[in-house]
Amino acid sequence: MATDKNTLSRGLKYLSGALPLLFLGPTVIYNAFMNQKNDWHYLVLAVGIIACISSVFLMFKGLQFVMKSIFND
Repeated sequence: MATDKNTLSRGLKYLSGALPLLFLGPTVIYNAFMNQKNDWHYLVLAVGIIACISSVFLMFKGLQFVMKSIFND
């Protein structure tokens, strides 16, 4: 049972892309709630929510590729 290194590296790339978004998303959301009197509040909040959703998606796809590389059918 050998590990497919190309698929593993692809999964690790997805996981490394999700790592900054894991910290960026909640920080932007917190900043949006601290500046509610600003006109850009909803836009900043939407950017933070999109960053959080994309980090979860990238983590899911990354773990899916890592599992596929380890447990090859």
